[in-house]
Amino acid sequence: QVQLVESGGGSVQAGGSLRLSCAASGYTNSYYCMGWFRQAPGKEREGVAGINNYGGTSYADSVKGRFTISKDNAKNTLNLEMNNLQLDDTAMYYCGLRYGPYCAGLAPRDFRYWGQGTQVTVSS
Repeated sequence: QVQLVESGGGSVQAGGSLRLSCAASGYTNSYYCMGWFRQAPGKEREGVAGINNYGGTSYADSVKGRFTISKDNAKNTLNLEMNNLQLDDTAMYYCGLRYGPYCAGLAPRDFRYWGQGTQVTVSS
């Protein structure tokens, strides 16, 4: 059974940084895409960044140059380094996993497994 557990959210002022982590377990397929998604109140869930088993990455235009996704294979942990956070980055952030190394587009409907989410709040 796939389990994804996020941590690292919190409150930060605009321009600040946060690091999110997602501990993953139970997935058996060697080919996968793991990603970070976010959902603000009243908005649909959107893809933020993804990384596949080959190490290939994909980012939403809104976070390119500010966010960096990485995976620690030894610890089975997915990370998201978020720098220069803006007010619009405020959302619940979720870790997601799909089988198959397809991260392009980061469409939430393509991801089967989800964590419970961690809140990120950016204030002015």
